[in-house]
Amino acid sequence: MLKLRELVDFIFTEIPSVYLIVGSTLLFLFMGTLAFFVRAKAAKKPISPKRIILPPLFMSTGALMFLFEEFWVPLPQVIESICVGLLFSLILIKTTNFEKKDDKLYLKKSRAFLFILLGLLVIRLVAKLILSSSINVGELGGMFWTLAFAMILPWRIGMLVKYYQLKNS
Repeated sequence: MLKLRELVDFIFTEIPSVYLIVGSTLLFLFMGTLAFFVRAKAAKKPISPKRIILPPLFMSTGALMFLFEEFWVPLPQVIESICVGLLFSLILIKTTNFEKKDDKLYLKKSRAFLFILLGLLVIRLVAKLILSSSINVGELGGMFWTLAFAMILPWRIGMLVKYYQLKNS
């Protein structure tokens, strides 16, 4: 744990914050693009409750970042991040649908999803550029993780509800 602490201290004291912001933005754009292609490929395979539940479960491990003070977020920003995440999740829930083929359920292909994903990427990028001038990089990372988790968890719960509604109909 001590070596990890030293690594975190090194990153936040020795690397200029502009490099951290640019690097994390590029990583986010890569992950967003990857998410689009993964979802397009996943639409060809039947969906299952396990495939719906696992992403937020895996993402929850990211909460370990909050063990380090650099990522702690004040309560008002936590509440704001959760509210924005919940708002975004409503859009995703509304546009995520399933279809039945041969007694199996598949994600419906949606052009709206591409535009929503791109819109969320742009909103996040602009927000990050604006907020990075007044909020430190670690705290900003904690805020965006909270926003993303508050978006993905309700979205996946909504998907699970829709899955069982269609499966049982």
